[in-house]
Amino acid sequence: MSENKQEIQIGGQAVIEGVMMRGPGRLATAVRRKDKTIELKIEQFESVTKRNRWLGAPVLRGFVTLLEMLIIGIRTLNFSASRAELDWTAEEQQNSSRKSENRKKAEEILSFILAFGLAFLLFAFLPYQIAAWLKLAKENLFFNLFAGLIRIIFFVVYVWLIGRMKDVKRLFQYHGAEHKSVFAYEQDAKLDPVTIRSFSTFHPRCGTSYIFFVLLISILLFSLIDTIVAAIWTIPPVMIRLAYHLLFLPLISGISYEILRLSSRNISHPLVQLMTAPGLALQRITTQPPDDEQVEVALIAMKCALEMDISDYHGIRIIE
Repeated sequence: MSENKQEIQIGGQAVIEGVMMRGPGRLATAVRRKDKTIELKIEQFESVTKRNRWLGAPVLRGFVTLLEMLIIGIRTLNFSASRAELDWTAEEQQNSSRKSENRKKAEEILSFILAFGLAFLLFAFLPYQIAAWLKLAKENLFFNLFAGLIRIIFFVVYVWLIGRMKDVKRLFQYHGAEHKSVFAYEQDAKLDPVTIRSFSTFHPRCGTSYIFFVLLISILLFSLIDTIVAAIWTIPPVMIRLAYHLLFLPLISGISYEILRLSSRNISHPLVQLMTAPGLALQRITTQPPDDEQVEVALIAMKCALEMDISDYHGIRIIE
C-alpha cells in the first residue's frame, strides 16, 4: 500500500439497499432502487475533531468520533429507508398512508424505547446479575471476566439470529461489498466489480473489531475500578456497580479507538492479529458475499467519497 493510501482512510457502513462511505471531506450514500438505478447523496463533511483541537485530542477524539458516526449512521439509514419506501407496493403505500403522523411518531418512539430496553437488559443488567447470582461479586476480575463473556455470547447470538432475516442478510451483503471495495482501494487494485470479487469481506478496521476492543478494555478497567471501590467502601450492589461502570464508557470508547488506529498501521504484527481475530471471526456473520450489483453500489459511494470520477457509470441520480 502506498503512503498516500495509508494516510487517506476510507470507511463506511451498509444501509438499506446501499452503502454509505466517508472520505477525507465527503460523505456519499449510494442506494439501489427497484428499477436498478442508483440514487446518490453527497454531503461535504469535516469532523468536529478537525475543527476543534481540544476535541481532537487523543482518547477524547475516540468518544467524539463515536458519537459523530452514530449520528451520521442514523441519518443515512433514515435516508435509505425513505428511498426504499418509494419502492413499496401499492398495498404497502396504502397501509402506510392510513397511519397518522402522530401514530407513526408514537411507533418510532416505542420502537426506540424497546430497542434501548432490550440492549440494556442483554448487554448491561443481565451479565452483571448472572455474575452476582453465581457469587462472583467479591472477585472483581472474575466478576468482570464472566460478565464480559456473557455480553459476548449474547451479542454473537443476537447478531446470528437477526442475520437469518432476509432484509438483514441483504444488509450484511452490502457490508461485505463495502469491505471488498475498501480492500481493493487500499491495495491499488482496479476498481471494478470483476476485480473486487477476489478480495475478502473481512476487514480488521471494521466496527466489529472496535466492539471487541471495547469489551476487552472494559473488563480490565472495570476490574481495577471495582478493586478500588471495594478497598475504600464495600462490594457494591449490581445496579450501583453498573451505574458507575457506565460513567467510564466514554473513556473506554476513546482508548479502544486509539488502539484500533494503532492496529490499522501495524496489522501484520502478531499481537495485533491476535487482538483483531475475534472481530474478524464475527464478520463471518456480519458480512456476506455480495453480488456484482451490490459491489457496484459500494464502489460508486467510495469513489464519490474520495472525489473520484464516476462518469463511466450510468443510471445515477443525484439526490439533493
